[in-house]
Amino acid sequence: MKKPELLIPAANLETLKVAVLYGADAVYIGGEAFSLRAAADNFSYDDMRQGIDFARGRGKKVYVTANILAHNNDLREAEEYFGALSKVKPDALIISDPGMFEIAKKVCPDMELHISTQANNTNYATFNFWHSQGAKRVVSARELSLNELREIRDNIPDDLEIETFVHGAMCISYSGRCLLSNFMTSRDANQGACTHPCRWKYSIVEEERPGEYMPVFENERGTYIFNSKDLCMIEYIPELLSVGIDSLKVEGRMKTNLYVATCARTYRKAIDDYFDSEERYRNNMEWYKEQIRACTYRKFTTGFFFGRPDKDAQIYESNTYEKKYTYLGLVSGVDEDGRARITQKNKFSVGETIEIMKPDGRNIEVAVKGIYTEDGLFKESAPHPKEVLYVDLGEGEVSEYDILRRYEN
Repeated sequence: MKKPELLIPAANLETLKVAVLYGADAVYIGGEAFSLRAAADNFSYDDMRQGIDFARGRGKKVYVTANILAHNNDLREAEEYFGALSKVKPDALIISDPGMFEIAKKVCPDMELHISTQANNTNYATFNFWHSQGAKRVVSARELSLNELREIRDNIPDDLEIETFVHGAMCISYSGRCLLSNFMTSRDANQGACTHPCRWKYSIVEEERPGEYMPVFENERGTYIFNSKDLCMIEYIPELLSVGIDSLKVEGRMKTNLYVATCARTYRKAIDDYFDSEERYRNNMEWYKEQIRACTYRKFTTGFFFGRPDKDAQIYESNTYEKKYTYLGLVSGVDEDGRARITQKNKFSVGETIEIMKPDGRNIEVAVKGIYTEDGLFKESAPHPKEVLYVDLGEGEVSEYDILRRYEN
């Protein structure tokens, strides 16, 4: 059995480096155009070059998403954009629109083309169609079961790869094709501007009673009727591999370094443990589950993999995240006094106990001995986000790209 690729998202250059160092085999990113995460930081061409060099220097790959559903006025710019990407040379482009695919194939003839889940790839005939057009990989629709994926694998060429989402947020729409955002706010989800209306609270109005809003109840549990739990398949790596999945994909190009590092590190260890021995994988299951809950999430579901989801796949009472750890910052360097340099993300104080999260799987508990500004001024606490600080962690072993986090009881 071939070890699958672990594919991790990144919103910016810093997060790409975190993904690579914490265990990704490949990272997918968005440029400044034609990506379905318009609100992410996204990558300039210079950032892309730096990220690709960083990843390739460590034997990893970088894919660029260009998976909008294009309108007429996008097409000319798309040709220019793909021309620029052909010089940057990512390892693949991820595309959903057939017209965009044809432009990319013409402009970037030597680059791998992958078909996004946005293309609604639900059957082996569709996979074979894209293979005949020159696609190297197809990302399966989230609506498929393991049995359907196995049937696809049995009916497509061996050299056509299957990529499948195994972790992250789920849309209430068909493989991400959302009409609701455009209808409600005139912001097109298929052009990268989704407002996530599936997370909103809804009421109903009866035709003869205008202005009289009645709450929507689902088994009297709540009114967030479109609010799906997050996908998590960490317990089912063997089942995914048994049907022939080539790439295990994590959702989250809008997420923090803590989320990216946690998912990359946990799935990396689970995959490697399984290929070492299934017994090792089973014995470490509680560690995987504990770690994967260390980043924000909306409870977990297995989606469609084992059949149609039932009522328990939704969260009706609220749209808030579960949160066991708070992200404090990424270590960008260590000064001559051994203090960790971070750009602070959330408040913390001297005397608190926090954790150093390391790429190798260790979590080191330390006490904050001191917090200092760039000018060397001592501070009792760090209340201002994005402030550059130096943190004295005593004897704690700290290195560049470690993550500082605090456990929340």
